[in-house]
Amino acid sequence: MEILVQKYGGTSVGSIERIKKVAERVIEAKNEGNNVVVIVSAMSGETDKLIGMAKEITKDPNYRELDMLISTGEQISGALLAIALNAKGYEAISLTASQVKLYTDISHTKAKITKIVPERLLKELERGKIVIVAGFQGITEESEITTLGRGGSDTTAVAIAVSLGARICEIYTDVDGVYMADPRIVVEAKKLERISYEEMLELASSGAKVLQSRSVEFAKKYGVIIHVRSSFDKSKGTLIMEGGKKMEEILVSGVTYDKNQVKITIFEILDQPGIAAKVFSKLAEKNINVDMIIQSAGKDMKNNISFTVTREDLNLTIETMKEITKEVKAQGFEYDDQVAKVSLVGIGMRSHSGIASSMFQALALEGINIEMISTSEIKVSCVIKESQTERAVKAIYKAFNLA
Repeated sequence: MEILVQKYGGTSVGSIERIKKVAERVIEAKNEGNNVVVIVSAMSGETDKLIGMAKEITKDPNYRELDMLISTGEQISGALLAIALNAKGYEAISLTASQVKLYTDISHTKAKITKIVPERLLKELERGKIVIVAGFQGITEESEITTLGRGGSDTTAVAIAVSLGARICEIYTDVDGVYMADPRIVVEAKKLERISYEEMLELASSGAKVLQSRSVEFAKKYGVIIHVRSSFDKSKGTLIMEGGKKMEEILVSGVTYDKNQVKITIFEILDQPGIAAKVFSKLAEKNINVDMIIQSAGKDMKNNISFTVTREDLNLTIETMKEITKEVKAQGFEYDDQVAKVSLVGIGMRSHSGIASSMFQALALEGINIEMISTSEIKVSCVIKESQTERAVKAIYKAFNLA
């Protein structure tokens, strides 16, 4: 029997009625002759509710205890789904990360998976059971509970698919696939039938909420095909797989945005070797993920450095920057949490010139100022004012005739 891994997001298990619907879908997969492993997220809004409770006590809750708290959401939805399946006459069992032996490093709230020992999973499948795994969570070698960051259940699903040798991992969500832009902003946005790992990785890291970027990294590394589908209908979704010639002929695959950005600028820092290394080594020690970086032209042997971090890391970044500013004898620093990043992604950019200039021209015609620019082989990203995000996405989509 082939092993099929399915993952259901928070909206898919957002109520008892929806959990019953998910149970029916899982039963269909089982009746088709598959060994089924299901990864579940917490019920929609549950994680935010738990974080909110912690922050009612303190604005900066201890990360270890926060992981203990927010990891419970997935256990609830997993147990409820198992109960629903058992009630319909199908043997099912829900398991936590510690029972599955899904190991991570010790980075609380943003841990990375180090290994999975699938012995328990395989035993339960051999007994004919449907296995439900709490997503988003892991354990360290010292049995400490960790969580994988926002969207971590996607990574759990793909990692488990890899550990079990599954060929396809189905990700069920509240959209029916990957679109060329957010359809809530661009009504005419087209759905992609398939997209390469590289393009999806760039879209996910640039703000597309469909998948966590680390899940795509896992899939690309081990060749697992991801099928993004809607949990509310039976339509075919979007396949994420190794790119081919047909994909390379497509100039642009999507326009995306990320409002979860803060721009940090450190002023009048010494323009000499080793200074940038000191700044970013200190941030790395605190496990602060830095995205875009620009350095201004030097003047009087000094310059400014700007970079972006996520809003979740803002408080920790501010405290760290106070230390860094003193250490490198900079004049000071400031932050702007009213920015967003818009990105244009497409594997066809490798063989076409003028993509960046067309994007910049589209933004200029809308009167949108670009504060930072970052490029890769298949992506161009710009930091702009958050209030201009929707206009920027529409303008770029229109400029490339993506409709």
